[in-house]
Amino acid sequence: MASTSSSSSSKYAKHRRIGEDEEEEAEEEAEEELERFDDFTIASSWERFISEIEAICRQWLADGPKILMQKGAESVPSFENLYVVKRELKHGKRVYCMEYHFTKSAKGKHSYWDDDTHSMQLSFGVNEFLIIAPLSASGVVLDDPESTKLLSSVAIALSNCGGNWPAFVPVHDPSRKAYIGIQNLGTVFTRRFEADRIGSQVPIRLMHLEGLHELFLSKFVLSSTDFPARVKVNFSMKLSYRTPEYDYDNEETLVSEANEPIAENEVVNHPKKQWDDDCSWAEWYSAEDPVKGFELTAIWGERVFEETLEMAEVENASSFDADSWLLHPIVSPYMIDDSIGKFVGFASQLQLLVKAFESSAEAQFLEDFVADTSGQENSKSTITVPPPSVVDRVMKDLFNDEVGNSNYVDAENKYGRAMKGAPSDSLFAQFCLHALWFGNCNIRAIAVLWIDFVREIRWCWEESERLPRMKTTSKIDLSTCLIHQKLHMLAICIERKKSLSREKSTDHAHEDGISNNEAQNKTRKGSAGVVPSMMLLNTFQEMHVPYTQDALLMTEDMHEERLHAAEAFGNAVGLSGQLERDVLSSDMSAFKAANPDAVFEDFIRWHSPGDWVSEDKAEGYSGWPPKGRLSQRMSENGNMWRKIWNDAPALPVSEQRSMLDPIREGEKVLHYLETLRPQQLLEQMVCTAFKSSADILNRTTYGGFKLMKTKMDQLHATLASTLKSVQGKSDISDLSGDLKRICQVFEHIEKLLILAASVHRKLADAPRLAQAIFADYFNYYLPKMGTSLESVCYEKEFTAKEKVAMHERDAVSNLFPPPTANQSWRKVLSMGNLLNGHEPIQREIVFSVIERISNGHYSSPTPLSTDEQIETHRMYISGTSNDLWVALSVTSWD
Repeated sequence: MASTSSSSSSKYAKHRRIGEDEEEEAEEEAEEELERFDDFTIASSWERFISEIEAICRQWLADGPKILMQKGAESVPSFENLYVVKRELKHGKRVYCMEYHFTKSAKGKHSYWDDDTHSMQLSFGVNEFLIIAPLSASGVVLDDPESTKLLSSVAIALSNCGGNWPAFVPVHDPSRKAYIGIQNLGTVFTRRFEADRIGSQVPIRLMHLEGLHELFLSKFVLSSTDFPARVKVNFSMKLSYRTPEYDYDNEETLVSEANEPIAENEVVNHPKKQWDDDCSWAEWYSAEDPVKGFELTAIWGERVFEETLEMAEVENASSFDADSWLLHPIVSPYMIDDSIGKFVGFASQLQLLVKAFESSAEAQFLEDFVADTSGQENSKSTITVPPPSVVDRVMKDLFNDEVGNSNYVDAENKYGRAMKGAPSDSLFAQFCLHALWFGNCNIRAIAVLWIDFVREIRWCWEESERLPRMKTTSKIDLSTCLIHQKLHMLAICIERKKSLSREKSTDHAHEDGISNNEAQNKTRKGSAGVVPSMMLLNTFQEMHVPYTQDALLMTEDMHEERLHAAEAFGNAVGLSGQLERDVLSSDMSAFKAANPDAVFEDFIRWHSPGDWVSEDKAEGYSGWPPKGRLSQRMSENGNMWRKIWNDAPALPVSEQRSMLDPIREGEKVLHYLETLRPQQLLEQMVCTAFKSSADILNRTTYGGFKLMKTKMDQLHATLASTLKSVQGKSDISDLSGDLKRICQVFEHIEKLLILAASVHRKLADAPRLAQAIFADYFNYYLPKMGTSLESVCYEKEFTAKEKVAMHERDAVSNLFPPPTANQSWRKVLSMGNLLNGHEPIQREIVFSVIERISNGHYSSPTPLSTDEQIETHRMYISGTSNDLWVALSVTSWD
């Protein structure tokens, strides 16, 4: 029993030990299982921060550029190929923003100085990159331990998720633009970055290429014990020059050649010349020069140096030795963003005129707008009107005695005549242009100006003074606006009125007695010369051409009047028939006076050859008188022409009553002008002002840029189409939108034209370059033209640069005239590579060393291919003699 019991006990003990072992194993397995999960309840906040960064990076890596763009990645302004995504993270009480910058498409090998290269890409030689920074006013990390910890967090997170993006943290004061950064390149290399700035008191040795080269070489000593005696350094440089402010007074200064100051009164009498003094619009406004200057970029492509002395040779070299030149215009902000300031030109004033047109239907008479209504609500008197002195000045300019009769030399444009306005140099066109700049071009100011304008016209009529800027001969052009037609009629009436007065004076002086010469003149009067090869039928005398009256002048409304009258009379002889008889009778009287022995058949042979049927040639007859007969219609009984011939007295034009009664027609014109309704006036003013403004701009010399010429043609076509709908409209409410839209289009094209003129005059000796620069701006500005700014997304900066050909470098260098001793901006030169005495405003340099990696470098334990190359050191330097920014990238073996 004892043995049995003992056996059982040992057996039990054995089973118990097995059970205990199993329990221990189970506990160990459970502990191992738990260790496989992160227990965030016991993890530090730093570990959680790293994990959050890692999760974000994993998501960005998984998505890739294409999906990130679909998810709303933002385009980086001014960079066509660069996008950014952002995420906010919390660590303790601090909030950070992490940005991932990536390219839309993989870049091939490109120049350091590519315009589409971000400053971080250029500075550190990277493509895509991360930036993590606190969300604070400064946006930088001011504390060194915090910046190191922040960069370590990103590096650990990227290592965990297999990412090899370079990561940067902005540090120190924001003005220094300092960074620290790191990049894990697989398991072999680590790349470290740092950048900082010297804002003042740059050491003299760092102002020159030799000193900068030595600075770069010194980084090898600090980072490698295996420093080679002669290092081949890759070098590339970009220099930027800014043109000085151009002196439009032919570089005249207030200091004479003898350094004696010019008298103060001479300075006052010699106002500074503006850049656009000789431009077509200068009579009406002075435009701010849209091209403030140029930036010239001179680039030395990548080359290899082994000695510091070679740097001195480059520094002393002329900028003409650079591999390439790029020219960039510095464009005024108002040409980039329409929301900056207000552009004052024809377009801005035309907008005011359109507003006046909208309010013109509020009254029947212009005097109603002038009347004082200060006691009423909506007082029109609150609309400003310039003082009488300004009105007088405008009238003196319009009715200047020195201004002759206009020839109406409009800028040629095939759409010009489709706009029913007045010729640009005519009296009414000049009135409209003055009205644009009179006060703020409101309806009250226009009414005041028009009433004075008509008063001056009546004075000219009553005093028989010629109307300036108006023709006094030729037909009235019915394609112009009615006001211009009326003024043309009045100008002719004034001249006829003066002629009548002279004739009366002459008649009174010679009414006593008739000399033998006068008796002789009665036999033939009013002859303008002999008709070649024509003789009178009855007397075998030479036929004379008479002076005849001009065709009856009629304005558009007079033609309509006669047409309506003729329609009212039906087929009976109406006003038009009477007019024809009057003209025919006048011609017959003049013919009789010039040919006293003429018969009706002679008049027909001269005036209407088609009504004379010649029979000489048919019978071979060559004698006298010529054989022939009147046509059937002229030989019928009761023929009206013969009756008029029989009744017409022999009177030369000088003794005939004019078919145009100048007194009656002149008074009719004055009545029309004095009773013109406001809406009728403003309608014609709108058409004329748009046409005249466009014609003035069309006279601008801009080098014949094809894109600009096309836009000007489009402007005229748009104006012709829109303004056609304005004429004769009783309801103008539907037109306001169209007129406002063409005002906006007008403004865009006006700004383009001013820029084209500025570029052309500055680069007249390099026309290809000028046209290319204008095309660059045109293509930048095109999306905004004619479109509301709210619906357009466009770059805030115009950054295009145009390559300068070798034969154009002399013309471009002329933009940099050598500084004179009297120019106050001249300073002590401290850098090399001068261009006509001007030092660069910025110098950018890239030093780099590319080494072939093999065993032994950095005591490498891992075999490497001897053909592999890597950029071990890189330094980007940007600055001037007063400002230096340096970014360093060093690759090490970890």
